[in-house]
Amino acid sequence: MSDNLRLHGFNNLTSSLSFNIYDICYAKTEEQRAAYIDYIDELYNAERLTQILKDVTNIIGAHVLNIARQDYEPHGASVTILIAEHELDESNPEQTEPGPGPLPETVVAHLDKSHVTVHSYPESHPDNGISTFRLDIDVSTCGHISPLKALNYLIHSFDSDIVTMDYRVRGFTRDVDGKKLFIDHDITSIQDYLAEDTKHAYQMIDVNVYQENMFHTKMLLKDFELDNYLFGTSRRDITFEEARDIESRLRKEMLEIFYSRNLD
Repeated sequence: MSDNLRLHGFNNLTSSLSFNIYDICYAKTEEQRAAYIDYIDELYNAERLTQILKDVTNIIGAHVLNIARQDYEPHGASVTILIAEHELDESNPEQTEPGPGPLPETVVAHLDKSHVTVHSYPESHPDNGISTFRLDIDVSTCGHISPLKALNYLIHSFDSDIVTMDYRVRGFTRDVDGKKLFIDHDITSIQDYLAEDTKHAYQMIDVNVYQENMFHTKMLLKDFELDNYLFGTSRRDITFEEARDIESRLRKEMLEIFYSRNLD
């Protein structure tokens, strides 16, 4: 927020970041697909997801009020953390500017009954061997601090083939003269707040609605090494023709998710 901007009362703006990752793999047999789902369930169980959200809370400087978490049957997990405000040092720009955030450090921020949530969605296809894991994280904050502070930490916490992010600022606050402010910081794209290594690793596209303070960025991993996508086997154990077919299926799955439509 600009140094010469003075608000009347509390900053009532709400900033929300929705962060979705997708992990794709090929598991040929029913046993391999079941093992992949078990692996994902163990890797991203409620305990580990709770720790990730605690780290996010620490980065944006919040105070944990309540944690609710649940592992589901047959698979999947959810965690919700209710967080409360700390006092804000307005003389420190690291606390008042929206980003980019640390990876990770403690940032003291101003929050009021905000929340962070995470849900996991593992699934597999019985016919073509493709298994997909999706993780949804939402960070909602009020006041000067932005959830964009947690963005780089979240991206570096997962090995993601596809990432989709939505950022929106809602509501309004007023300056001392009574003028409404519908956003309190400059932003042209979520990409403005990404680390350089992330920008180099992913292909990105934006769909932004500036007049509504809505920003959407999609990222697709550039590098493709087949061995990184085979679960329960390796490239040397399959024929060239089989490897080419599997790669085609994987790329099709990734492009369909990236572009949000089915492809022929």
